[in-house]
Order: sequence, then C-alpha cells, then structure tokens
Amino acid sequence: MDRGLQAVIAAAGSFFAVTLILAVIILACKGSKKPHQRRTVQSRAIQQRTRPDPHPDMSSIVVDASWSSDPHLQISITELAAATNNFSPNLIIGDGSFGLVYKARLSNGLRVAIKKLSPDAFQGFREFQAEMETLSKLRHQNIVKILGYWAAGPERLLVYEFIERGSLDQWLHDASSSSTTNDDEDVRLPLSWETRIKIIRCVANGLCYLHQLEKPIIHRDIKASNILLNSHFEAHIADFGLARRIEMSHSHVSTQFAGTMGYMPPEYRDGVNVANVKVDVYSFGVLMLETGTGQRPNLALKLDDRDVGLVEWASKKMGRNEQMQMVDPTISREGLREDSVREYFEIARLCTSELQKDRPDMPGVVKMLDALPPVR
Repeated sequence: MDRGLQAVIAAAGSFFAVTLILAVIILACKGSKKPHQRRTVQSRAIQQRTRPDPHPDMSSIVVDASWSSDPHLQISITELAAATNNFSPNLIIGDGSFGLVYKARLSNGLRVAIKKLSPDAFQGFREFQAEMETLSKLRHQNIVKILGYWAAGPERLLVYEFIERGSLDQWLHDASSSSTTNDDEDVRLPLSWETRIKIIRCVANGLCYLHQLEKPIIHRDIKASNILLNSHFEAHIADFGLARRIEMSHSHVSTQFAGTMGYMPPEYRDGVNVANVKVDVYSFGVLMLETGTGQRPNLALKLDDRDVGLVEWASKKMGRNEQMQMVDPTISREGLREDSVREYFEIARLCTSELQKDRPDMPGVVKMLDALPPVR
C-alpha cells in the first residue's frame, strides 16, 4: 500500500479514537453531576416552601379557635354539631345573609341560634375575630346578643341568643302557617296595628343606639327577615356586620353594594356607593311601609295600570290622602285612629326621601315615633 495512503488512514483512525475517548469522558462527567444537581434543585425548592411569607394570607392559615361571652359556656364543634343534630335541615329557622341559621339546644339546656357562615363571608380569621370583638360588646335590648363563635380553617359558626317568635318577615307574610321557631307551634294571627307600632319603635331604638356609638355601626341590611321578635313581640335587630367591618366615623366608600333589593336607597341605584347612617334610615323607612301595609318591598304594585315599587306607590297614595287604604287589609279598622295612621306613614315618607340630606337621623325618628297620637 502506498505510504501516503497509510499515513492518511492512520491519522483518521487516531482522530476517531481520541474523539470517542473524549465523548466517553464527557458523558461520565455529566452522569456523576446529576445527583448533586438534583439535590441542589430540591434544596432550593424546600427553602422556597419553608421560607416565611412576610405578608401571609390569613384565609389560607388553618385556625382552630372558639370564644364565649360566658366562661361557663364551652363552645366546641362537637357541642354545636350535637346541638343541631349534625346541622340537620329540619332545624333550619333562617336563610339570611351569609349563611343558614339553626335552632339548637346546648348540653346545658340553653336554647340558642347557630349561624353557619358561608366560607366566603370573611376574608380571613383576623377580620372575623375583630368583627366579633366589636359586635360582642354591643349591649342593647333591641340588638341580638352574640354568645360566642367557633372557627377552624374556612369554617365559621356563630352562636347567639334564641329569639322565640322568629322574624318579622314570617309574621307579615306567612301568617297562615305555624311558627317554625315556637315549640308550641301556635298558628300565627295577623299582627295588630298596636303591635306593629311597638315593633317599629324597637327597631328605631336599636338603630339609634348603633348610630350613636363612638364609632357608629351601620347595619346596611335592615329588612323584615333581619328583625326577630321575642315572646312579647319586642324587636331585636340581627344579622348585621357579618360581611365586612363597618365601624366608621362618618361615611365609607365600599367596593361592594350591600343590602337587599327593595330596601336599598336610590343613591345605590345611581351608582353612588357611600355607606353612612342615612342608608339605614332609608331602609328603615321601607321597613315602616312594609310593616304598615303588609306589602313586600321587592314586588311591584299596581298603580294607575302601572307597576311601581312600594316607595312610589306609598308616596302617590299619601298624595291622594289614601293612608287608611294603605293599611294592611288583615288589620281591623275598628277604633283605628286616622291621625295616628297618617303620622306613621308621614314618618316613613321622610325616611325614604330621595336625597340623603332630606332624611332625618335616627334620634329624630325616635322622637317622632314617640310623639305619635294614640293608636285608638
């Protein structure tokens, strides 16, 4: 073979051998580094998971806490589940804002109402705890008392005093059925005009108390289903402040509308979402109209072949001096004084004024109600 050709073949073979050796060495080096690299990645991941978050989201932290206004009243999930027969649908007495309400009897014999809040009712435990600390300090004969709470993770249970005769809504609009909260199962009779005045005065006193606190509390959802009646038909305001913190000195701009259709003031309709005491005054005026007429605020009424809301219907009726015709037809007219009825509806008209500045404050409302002429 030609020596030149032999030299070329030898050089090519040497180059191939060297290349193969280098490839083997490189692969071996890579294989030896993989475990170390994996450990490094895992170590970094663990550090990221265990590194404390400087701004933790309280709603993601699992908490297990309970509180009671009475040191002798121990609140636990075991106790509350047993008292409600594991939250039986048969014991539901209300389906209000932010959750279901159950009738219950604790192991010590105390009758209570237990509200199981919707998981999204609060953003976190700290907010919930702060709200309860505020509301548990309220002491007024026309405000439902909070007795305690239990919380774990997203679960929130409120325990408050049991009010025997259920809600005003039930008595106004479901009078033909028996009471769902009265063990005697007495058939409801229509509320008399005197009793309705008594209920409205109780609600006014409760709102006046809330609005005159050092840091006023604005309910923002006054309606018949949030007014509970005891055995003497004395009203208690319930279900307030459970969605958000509502303490404020004057007014507060919220990112969410609060309230119930039919009870919300016209400024909400116009897109002005400023919460102040005059918001409650408007809802209270609607409640007065509902209580006096027996008409639901969220249902249309016929007026001159038009469908109108309760506030407009009442305003037109009063303009025609038809106040006596506005009175709930289930109420006996015998001995009912027309001047008392007129004054009652006039107060409601002032409270439901279109402009906030034209509405009275609750202390003024209380004075006007106290000055009403005798019913009969």
